Amino acid sequence: MRGIRHAGFESPREIQLETIPAGLAGRDVLGLAQTGTGKTAAFALPLLDRLLDSPRKGPRALVIAPTRELATQIAAEIRTLSNFTSLKSVTIYGGVSIQGQVNTLRRRPEIVVGCPGRILDLLNRRLLHLDQVETLVLDEADHMFDMGFLPDIRKIISKLPKQRQNLLFSASMPKDIRRLADDLLKDPHVVELANAVPAGTIDHALYLVAEQRKRDLLEHMLRGDDCNSAIVFTRTKHRAKRLADQLSKAGHRAVGLQGNMSQSQRDRAMRGFRSRSYDILVATDIAARGIDVSGVSHVINFDVPNTPEAYTHRIGRTGRAELEGIACTFVTSSDQAWVKSTERMIGSPIPRRQVEGFSQAEGTSERRQSQGQSRNYGQARSNGQARSNGKPRSSESSRNGGKPRNSGKPRNNSRSQGNGRSGSEDQPRSRRRNAGVRSGSRRRAS
Repeated sequence: MRGIRHAGFESPREIQLETIPAGLAGRDVLGLAQTGTGKTAAFALPLLDRLLDSPRKGPRALVIAPTRELATQIAAEIRTLSNFTSLKSVTIYGGVSIQGQVNTLRRRPEIVVGCPGRILDLLNRRLLHLDQVETLVLDEADHMFDMGFLPDIRKIISKLPKQRQNLLFSASMPKDIRRLADDLLKDPHVVELANAVPAGTIDHALYLVAEQRKRDLLEHMLRGDDCNSAIVFTRTKHRAKRLADQLSKAGHRAVGLQGNMSQSQRDRAMRGFRSRSYDILVATDIAARGIDVSGVSHVINFDVPNTPEAYTHRIGRTGRAELEGIACTFVTSSDQAWVKSTERMIGSPIPRRQVEGFSQAEGTSERRQSQGQSRNYGQARSNGQARSNGKPRSSESSRNGGKPRNSGKPRNNSRSQGNGRSGSEDQPRSRRRNAGVRSGSRRRAS
């Protein structure tokens, strides 16, 4: 109880009310709920109670998570809840030296929290022994499937004792995870709390915007009075790094979080975001399941997620712990298939909103206007080159005795052959200046 009070818990959340009694009774549990609803305490409290009931050396409990960030956060919450006990835990994942983790394992902590890859690595080296494990926890099981960890999970499970308690928690239940649950769980207590629907504390909407105006719209939102702390999601690692650098140069306190960063860099980024040294975290989906930071006012999907299921996980980084949050998703004309799939998944339309000056139509109009100006400039320049002292230039055949220049063979250069524009965007600047109608070339009527 002291650990629960120390963690700041005053009353249990719904997922905790529904799953903790079954966990304390030793039953297998399948818990489906949105991110940010308190699933960690829902499995950690029964686990701790079981370990304290009959103390002995471990590992006695194995908790598997899909990402380093999530594993770190689970371990931190377990340490908080077990703060006034003698229970020990270790966190194991890749990207850092294995030796420190091996040294801690030699002290036989009761609880191991880790990611599948490093767990399997230690098992293969015979540096991790799981023959005494009494409780297995799979957290965010659907995300582990998305990341291709399911074969590793099955290999790890094969190393565990047959008699054990299994606790499986997830935000959604794809068919493959359902099959895993059927194989793993014995007469489970099942709790399903509207897993596909975003939490009611999140005001989420789609913002229709042209691709080239996304950055401007992002700046507009980040400078809003109600934006205190934001997580911005991008589709790729390179885009996350570039956008974080651009925001920093624009005067924002922004930092990136993506897979090309070392573990120490990722740890520094998360510490800075939690301590509010940074107000903006630009991340890929690697962080969608692993960020539990209080007080995030906004989640902004700069790019739509790869799958409809990832939508709920991304926007679940705000509106946590029963606080209100805002989630904005930038949608272009090419994202309509994703929109339909996501709305079908959550069972209702997502509100559409527009910010004046940033709509798709306005972006398209500006692009057409710019292209029109470029064409007009190229046409005027070509017309000017086709005149000399008010007289039209002589044709190719008249200048060469009726014979075409180069005897009909193609010119051996890459310059434009009179296409009526100021030159291709792929041409060097020096060549664009000469990309109109060259002296002596025949111009085809448009």
